[in-house]
Amino acid sequence: MDLALLRTFVTVHRAGSFTRAAALLGLSQPAVTSQIRTLERQIGRPLFLRQARGVAPTTIGDELAHKAAPHLDALVEITETGLEDDSSLRTLHLAGPPEFTAERALPALTGINGEDGQAFALRASFGNAEETLEGLAAGHHDLAIATARPRGALLTATPLCDEEHVLVAAPHWADRADTEKPGSADAHALESVPVVEVHESLPFVARYWASVFDASPTAPGTVVAPDLRAVLACATAGAGLAVLPRYLCAPALERGDVVALHEPAVPPLRTYFLVVRTGTLAMPHIARAHEWLLHAAADWN
Repeated sequence: MDLALLRTFVTVHRAGSFTRAAALLGLSQPAVTSQIRTLERQIGRPLFLRQARGVAPTTIGDELAHKAAPHLDALVEITETGLEDDSSLRTLHLAGPPEFTAERALPALTGINGEDGQAFALRASFGNAEETLEGLAAGHHDLAIATARPRGALLTATPLCDEEHVLVAAPHWADRADTEKPGSADAHALESVPVVEVHESLPFVARYWASVFDASPTAPGTVVAPDLRAVLACATAGAGLAVLPRYLCAPALERGDVVALHEPAVPPLRTYFLVVRTGTLAMPHIARAHEWLLHAAADWN
């Protein structure tokens, strides 16, 4: 079986589209379509189901991708590294949410280079879970941090750590809430407090309200900024309440810049996953970063 056909097949499987796969491979879309048809004729079974937007793998397609992808990745590793150059410094391409990646993952990986010499060069990119996992599957990243566990066999996920969410605001908002003691505000007492969020849909606040108050927030987002660090800065300045990861707002809580408006017995949690393409942990630089992040995460919970 022609390895070029398998490479095209795996790229289409990861990209979910002939068009995106063609762009990744530097080929025309008709060339990609022709190669997939040739492979399907050789196997004698359809590998993809054509849909209005992209393609979906058949059962045979999924099985073939699961078997072939790790070996193709290993071959790419050999050709990129070279057979005789063991001293070349590999580049690790990491992707994840901007705040967590910047505040936790990147310092941890920079630390491994600092303590043990230059283990690998590092390139980072930021995005939401969907963008990050799609980029990983397409081969744009080596290692991804995501808040959603991927489906299918082409990506392998390992739980990294849990993130506790805290409902905070500047102190004067706590004084305005009609509560018996600090940290005991309920949904009704918070109805008049403006909301600071990362998106119009209020993902953090809505999740907190559903988990803790068994209700939906009633106030719209007064300030919407797509970065939790900006949300913290606005909440500190008095713009309104916000739901933030404890690791991000802990220093501000200690200084008294913000206070916890509610302290539930069981705080809401969000799980982060460390994700790779299946089989790529055989590559030393990816395995080293993966192991080091799991080691560092033991102190993050």
